[in-house]
Amino acid sequence: MAEQEDPIKQGKSDVVRAARLSVAPMMDWTDRHCRYMHRLLSSRSLLYTEMVTSPALVRGGALHLLDFHPDEHPVALQLGGSDPAELAAAARLGARAGYDEINLNVGCPSDRVQSGTFGAILMKQPGLVAECVAAMQDAVAVPVTVKCRIGVDDQDAEGVLPEFIARVASTGCDRFIIHARKAWLQGLSPKENRDIPPLDYDLVLRMKGLFPALHLSVNGGITSLEQAQAFLDAGLDGVMVGRAAYHQPWDILAQADARIFGEIAATADPVDIALAMIPYIEAHLVAGGRLHQITRHMMGLFAGRPGGRLWRRVLSEGASKRGAGPALIHQALARMQAAQPA
Repeated sequence: MAEQEDPIKQGKSDVVRAARLSVAPMMDWTDRHCRYMHRLLSSRSLLYTEMVTSPALVRGGALHLLDFHPDEHPVALQLGGSDPAELAAAARLGARAGYDEINLNVGCPSDRVQSGTFGAILMKQPGLVAECVAAMQDAVAVPVTVKCRIGVDDQDAEGVLPEFIARVASTGCDRFIIHARKAWLQGLSPKENRDIPPLDYDLVLRMKGLFPALHLSVNGGITSLEQAQAFLDAGLDGVMVGRAAYHQPWDILAQADARIFGEIAATADPVDIALAMIPYIEAHLVAGGRLHQITRHMMGLFAGRPGGRLWRRVLSEGASKRGAGPALIHQALARMQAAQPA
């Protein structure tokens, strides 16, 4: 693939170009330690925070939830909420913290989210979503985007999704990430909602035909860069990868800069990434953190490679022990090397 033009020459921001491949916001997974490692693997992909609720920031003052390392750029903050004024205030806090994009969650199906009247249940209230997005856009200069489902429960997705997009896009919002599954708010758990509702990629592709001027990304069930590239070749503007990027970060993210962004990538190895994490780990420990808070995100670094299971075992058994530090990384790497056939 030919190297892409400079994004400034294209008239696009870095964050829009980065959205060609992004890592999904995943609760309890894509925290700042995870994102830091993901950035070491890919310098170009767009990273998202876990969902942060606007009440936690605005009413609870939990500004520590906005912490991130400068090296994470480009990085987007995902907000959850349904009050336009409160979301505007939260977006302002996120922009002030330095995030490159503010994203509104209209896709999470958890009971906790439903009780707060935000997440996927907002698919039933496109007018309210439009109000929220308009308020957020008025509050910040960075892009405001929406991540949604194709519908919820017994809605007719074929009719609901284009109406939803049109209503929200009327505010000036021009980027949507569409999880190509319905969310069943009654009868399925959040975990089941990630797998059981059937994927309808064709519907997402039809949305690009209906809204050619919008930047549309697809999310849900994407497990390889080959699959991601096929969606881009079919006309979509971006692809968001979730669990595959987390569990197989080397296969997805370490190859993304060359294969998705057309850049000449330096030869590297998962060992290089593991070693590159050590200064970050040392700083975290000095600040009072624990090793396992970081290494839990490193378990999949050698997924599918010789010694990957041994790597995971050494980290899982040792990282939570008192006094555990960077020596455990060296130990795990040495154990892997010793187990390799001569």
